[in-house]
Amino acid sequence: MEKINTVPDDYQKRVLAREPMTRLNWYKHLDWWGITFTMIVPLYGWYQFWKTPLHPKTFIFAVVFGHISGFCITAGYHRLWAHASYRATTPLKVFLAIVAGSAGQGPIEWWVRSHRTHHRYTDTAKDPYSAHKGLLYSHMGWILFRRDARIYHGIDMSDINDDFVVRWQRRYYGGILLAIAFLFPTVVCGLGWGDWKGGFVNAGIIRMFAVQQATFCVNSLAHWMGEQPFNDRNSPRDHLVTAIITLGEGYHNYHHEFPTDYRNGAGRWQWDPTKWVIWLWEQMGLAYDLKRFSTHDVDKCRLRQAHKNQKSHLDWGVSLKDLPRVSWKDYIVQARDGRRALIAIDGVVHDVSSFMAEHPGGSLLLEDAIGKDASGMFMGGIHMHSKLAHMKLAALRVAVIRRCMI
Repeated sequence: MEKINTVPDDYQKRVLAREPMTRLNWYKHLDWWGITFTMIVPLYGWYQFWKTPLHPKTFIFAVVFGHISGFCITAGYHRLWAHASYRATTPLKVFLAIVAGSAGQGPIEWWVRSHRTHHRYTDTAKDPYSAHKGLLYSHMGWILFRRDARIYHGIDMSDINDDFVVRWQRRYYGGILLAIAFLFPTVVCGLGWGDWKGGFVNAGIIRMFAVQQATFCVNSLAHWMGEQPFNDRNSPRDHLVTAIITLGEGYHNYHHEFPTDYRNGAGRWQWDPTKWVIWLWEQMGLAYDLKRFSTHDVDKCRLRQAHKNQKSHLDWGVSLKDLPRVSWKDYIVQARDGRRALIAIDGVVHDVSSFMAEHPGGSLLLEDAIGKDASGMFMGGIHMHSKLAHMKLAALRVAVIRRCMI
């Protein structure tokens, strides 16, 4: 009798990804999708570039189209889908999903999963483009090799999986990529001023390469060059040069500390054209619910970093040794009487009544944690809670649970 194959089709790939890469098997770990669209196609484009006259109108179109496709990555892939820093209408989401395909950076789902993993495990072995693996690796080397799928374990993708625009783009991504990245600029330049080859090479391939390299600088330069005014725990840094290259994504130390803020440069003087574009969309009714951290929160975090080991006039919360001790049973009774919203994290009771409406994850998330041990909830999720989150939590603590069986 014929034996039925019960092994999944992707089993071999998943097993291979778990094998350490050596000098003998490195070629088995290559990611040919990444290699094709970040190396082979661009190299062909540069070869043709030297043989193709650069038409002035093609150059102008390539610059404009390059910026538009770049904004679809920074404002779409990154700030809308990866961090949910604002909400967009369906027409805007469809536009972003289509035009972002011209950047050749993969479907939304793949991009977001990798980026959320980067935020959750920054600078660790699970970080897909960890800065500790070198500037070249974090820039684009990570795209050339398949990664162990286990690094994505525990990353919350429920909102992405429920987004029908994301699902639609994933299904037709190959066609969107070919049509928008190569066919569209070829037709525009060809029909517009007769520069068919220039449209394909200069406005298509070279433009795509430029957008890719600008995006990759967020993973490399933004973790290597600049200052750390908000948090020196990990490698992200702020620098004007990186911000100029990446359409405003260069204030990366701020971004890692306040990941759901629709701005990277919170100051009005800071170069962040992506935040201006999102603000403009809000004025046009295309974007709404723009998230921003208050000036007080930003200043508090900056001051904490500047005076890391010094006391200040700000409220850092009651010291643990000065908090009253309660039993787990007493904590549950007080939480259920409805007068205060109490949650327990790492053995400390916090009154989150005043913070319910402000919680980035929504009040329902906190309501579900009342009277329970919320340690796992606080330590998990899309992002690793920032230093600011720990400070705000400390200001809300009201008691310590005595050692007992929970």
